[in-house]
Amino acid sequence: MIDLYLDDARPRPQGFVLARDVDECVELLRASPVRVLSLDYDLGWNRPNGMEVVRYIVSERTYPAVIYLHTSSASGRRLMYESLYANKPGHVRLYNHPVPDETLREIAEGKFRVENGG
Repeated sequence: MIDLYLDDARPRPQGFVLARDVDECVELLRASPVRVLSLDYDLGWNRPNGMEVVRYIVSERTYPAVIYLHTSSASGRRLMYESLYANKPGHVRLYNHPVPDETLREIAEGKFRVENGG
């Protein structure tokens, strides 16, 4: 099980696997169960954006247990959140903000746990 961070520019938080683009993120979602996913929206000029990952998750029903939206794009965050929220299973925790510092620390230290077996 991995924790996955999609971003074309920001550094990888400790404890996360980094995907720099949509293709890499989808490949990692296919290859391994993902516990925590943190998504950026804008991934470079004229490149597929984080909404493509959301479309994949929704269509394939491959929801991580916890999803954060760390993008600085307000419109992108809204689009991703609305699509994920409308389609997510009940056990999935969805947050419309970046991963909190305390959670980042718990993930880095290997102490993060997901309640309800999600």
